[in-house]
Amino acid sequence: MSRIPAVDQECCISCEVCVHLCPEVFRMEGEDGHSHGHDHDHGAHKSIVYNPTGAPESKIELAMDSCPAACIYWRD
Repeated sequence: MSRIPAVDQECCISCEVCVHLCPEVFRMEGEDGHSHGHDHDHGAHKSIVYNPTGAPESKIELAMDSCPAACIYWRD
């Protein structure tokens, strides 16, 4: 994979769409640094890229296109 996905933490609204669509790449992580699966404490947890090569680019792009905050992007 030549491109690496990233999440803009400032605009992530903790909706978990990317985690549901592409759990091989994205997960929710709390401000305390511990990973949280689906405890739905929106606002305290943000999406992170934990495995940037875990899925095909097309699946990652589906998560990007589905993000309501448009905060997932390809890092140069």
